[in-house]
Amino acid sequence: MIRTRIAPSPTGFLHLGTARTALYSWAFAKHHGGKFVLRIEDTDVARSTQDSVDQILASMKWLGLDYDEGPIYQMQRLDRYQAVIDQLIANGRAYRCYSTPAELDVVREAKKARGEKPLYDNRWRPEAGKPLPAVPCDDTGKPLPFVVRFKNPAEGDVTWNDLVKGEITINNREIDDLIIQRTDGIPTYNFAVVVDDWDMQISHVLRGDEHINNTPWQINIFNALGAPLPQFGHCPVILGDDGQKLSKRRGAVSVTAYEDNGYLPEAMLNYLARLGWSHGDEELFTSEQMVSWFDGTHLSKSPAQWDPAKLLWMNAQYMKQADNARLAGLVAEQLAKRSITPTPVRTEPALVSLSNICSLFKDRCETTVALADWSSVFYAEPDRSTDSYKAEYAQHVTEATKPAIALLLIKLQALSDMAWDKAGIAAAIKETLAETGLKMPLLAMPVRMLVAGKAQTPAVDAMLALFDKETILERLNNV
Repeated sequence: MIRTRIAPSPTGFLHLGTARTALYSWAFAKHHGGKFVLRIEDTDVARSTQDSVDQILASMKWLGLDYDEGPIYQMQRLDRYQAVIDQLIANGRAYRCYSTPAELDVVREAKKARGEKPLYDNRWRPEAGKPLPAVPCDDTGKPLPFVVRFKNPAEGDVTWNDLVKGEITINNREIDDLIIQRTDGIPTYNFAVVVDDWDMQISHVLRGDEHINNTPWQINIFNALGAPLPQFGHCPVILGDDGQKLSKRRGAVSVTAYEDNGYLPEAMLNYLARLGWSHGDEELFTSEQMVSWFDGTHLSKSPAQWDPAKLLWMNAQYMKQADNARLAGLVAEQLAKRSITPTPVRTEPALVSLSNICSLFKDRCETTVALADWSSVFYAEPDRSTDSYKAEYAQHVTEATKPAIALLLIKLQALSDMAWDKAGIAAAIKETLAETGLKMPLLAMPVRMLVAGKAQTPAVDAMLALFDKETILERLNNV
């Protein structure tokens, strides 16, 4: 069975690169009828937090990347790691190293001075006929703390056929004896990940290409354990606007931040998928379509460039397609942040709810935040204090247009409650234009300014019809 995994470390939010890897791993497993596993790699005890775990789980849920197993936490598997380490030591494939950090620094600096690669000097590595130093002890005779190192093969090459980059070969002389357990007994990343992938029967590992240099160590540990090797695929990095890699440490925006900023998860998934993978010329597609197409091929070997404008465009396309009731729920969350409760705008002669508002305005909005901006004017007066409003007001609400606005106000006031709809309002506007001789824009724009605070809106009759009649009369009377 195909089994994939995503294994974020809870030292911060789920950033965009990890989200893309999660998407590829999820789609690959789903495509092949396999299983997708979520593992939380929390062995960095000093930096791991529950808040980060919660953000990771929330991000996965928002993206719709449902996992078949997990979350599995590494810190709950310490006994298993210890058992495997003991096995490796017993088999001569790992050993205790008592070198202090200060001693290692001296070795590294000396090698650098000689122009050599600053690898470990193997002083505690057991070899046939090689005497080892005496185990250092404290004043009571108790051995000092030690780390455990994996005894990496001294010769030969590590070669694998990467699912993305093709054949990769690294000579064992380029890597040294990896620390697999720290002095506090916590295993290191490169060891724990091997045991986890072995125990969880992971068949395919898709991850960022920053892990390529870790792969030879991991393959050698798999071989030392007699464990089956998964297939590895290393996806190129995502570059930011500055050409540098997006990363937690460089302030890459989190997945949850995009949710807060009004993006739809299907747009984010679609955009992430296209950052390093393609299916012909398809630009917009559903997650179901991606699953049907994603067989692990057509993954790019080149870095992708994060393009906020392209993501915003893509989100706008999904906004137009979105169900109005669903959008209303998302916009209500945005309005709640502004202390606005979106009760029905009116109930007579027909109910007007936030869903109706979303239906009218969603085509001109790129995010639910923008849609909330439009929707808010139905529940509160637009902000008339800004310089932009004052400038547009002065441009459109003039001595030439004020008489027409006043006449329209009278005609709208005369409409019965049953006639307060798009057709009735359109008729009042048409009569006003006929009597004043104005062109439609010269009346529509100042009306929009007074009602919604903006000179450009959807059709003015359709917009006014959503408002309560008394609200329209009051705002037009502001002239």
